Amino acid sequence: MSVRTMNWLKFGGLVAMAFALGLLFAGLLNLPDRSSAQESVLARPASSLNTSGTLAPPASAVRVLSEISDAFAAVTEAARPSVVFIKSQKTETKRRLPPGMEQFFPRYHSQPEVERGSGSGFIVSQDGYILTNNHVVEGAEQVTVRLLDRREFTAKIVGTDPNTDVAVLKIDAKGLTPAVLGNSDQAKIGEWVLAVGNPLGEALTFTVTQGIISAKGRPLGGLLRTTGSIQDFIQTDAAINPGNSGGPLVNVRGEVIGINSAIASETGYNVGYGFAIPINLARAVMTQLIEHGKVERAALGIAIRDATPNDAAYVGLPEIRGVLVEDMPDDSPAKKAGVEPGDIIISVDGKPVQYTGQLQQEVGFRHPGDVVKVEVARKGGARKTLSVKLTSLQTDGDIANKGADESKGTTPQRGSAMDLLGVTVESLTPDLAGQLDLDPSVKGLVVTEVEPDGPAAEILNDGSRGGAPDIILSVENQPVKSEADLKQALKNAGPGTIVSLRLLTPTQNGGLRRIERIRLAGK
Repeated sequence: MSVRTMNWLKFGGLVAMAFALGLLFAGLLNLPDRSSAQESVLARPASSLNTSGTLAPPASAVRVLSEISDAFAAVTEAARPSVVFIKSQKTETKRRLPPGMEQFFPRYHSQPEVERGSGSGFIVSQDGYILTNNHVVEGAEQVTVRLLDRREFTAKIVGTDPNTDVAVLKIDAKGLTPAVLGNSDQAKIGEWVLAVGNPLGEALTFTVTQGIISAKGRPLGGLLRTTGSIQDFIQTDAAINPGNSGGPLVNVRGEVIGINSAIASETGYNVGYGFAIPINLARAVMTQLIEHGKVERAALGIAIRDATPNDAAYVGLPEIRGVLVEDMPDDSPAKKAGVEPGDIIISVDGKPVQYTGQLQQEVGFRHPGDVVKVEVARKGGARKTLSVKLTSLQTDGDIANKGADESKGTTPQRGSAMDLLGVTVESLTPDLAGQLDLDPSVKGLVVTEVEPDGPAAEILNDGSRGGAPDIILSVENQPVKSEADLKQALKNAGPGTIVSLRLLTPTQNGGLRRIERIRLAGK
């Protein structure tokens, strides 16, 4: 017998042994063989098999999924006819050469260029009113609206409101299908929604995406940060891309609960977070734009921000809610009524206030001259209800957070350390005030260093994070001009106590005043 033949015999023996071991393990594990598996399939009723002979999913599961699918299709069918594709056009003169060089190169002088954009909107009345975003039509000289049935109309801009990013258009058309407007206050986190619009322009018009409401009451840093801007967005994971702006966010009842307006993305395209203006806010703006062509807002005359955990603990709130009053001018109606910096506004006319955007809406769309009852919480659990006569936002200047101008990054020399606060400070001299563009009469303590792990970390700025350093004006309503003043103000505050600081952040137009609550070190 040859060596080659013996090798083949050895290989055959190994194969036979492996097969035998496989049968043994199959028996131990009680695995079905091919014939038993076939028998189990053949034993099933014919109704459980599809035409290809493979197993079909259970009928009950199919029925539930089919009903959900049909529901989405029905909502989409009802919503899409009210959605419109908006094209805008404006002419801008762009400089093609550096200033002063055009005389040497006359052929390259500045020339007008046409800029075109697109977005979405939705019909809100049978006579042709359309809601969209201000930024979709801002500065447009010509606006064209295309309906789902491909008819096109030239639109008139009825009015715009940059502070809420809402605009109203009007077209002269018949046979329109207006959207059903819902109640965004009743929308719930986790609720299913559909976004309808025209992402990425002409090629993908009237696209529908599906998701849930991810959050409510979201502010967006860097967006609409103007005096009087209202930030109260609905967050959704329904895919929203450039071109969706102005389109409706629709609930499962087919009601519009928001206007899709922005995305949170480093690339400029959808990464799972979109933001919509609540329809209740948009409806209030729309009504004023249609009736008056502009929006007039009422104001308390205060600068505000959301309350922090330290703020809530300082005034004895059992939960973290409310809006902190940071500053107000001397002629503020709120100040005249007795509101004080450091107060936490917890209700207006008996309606609880949770966050800034809610207070802005509750006050902003009333009429100047109206009187509202503002309930505030103060140190130690004190509560007070004050009657405030509202003023016009245009004459007062603020119901929203005051946006600080870009500050100058002048960092003074280090001073004395204050362990309880975790900061180093020095007195604000007239010369130093001049360096920071402040009035020489301003007195306080300049924060020259903040301990990275101290109580004031991420709250106070020493200039190392950009901008000018904070200046401490008072602690617990006691003015501080020196280290001795600061020690005296903290004398009765033990470790772990929350103290209230009144601060000034230097800016190009004089400074921004605010209040911060800090829990002292040692507990």
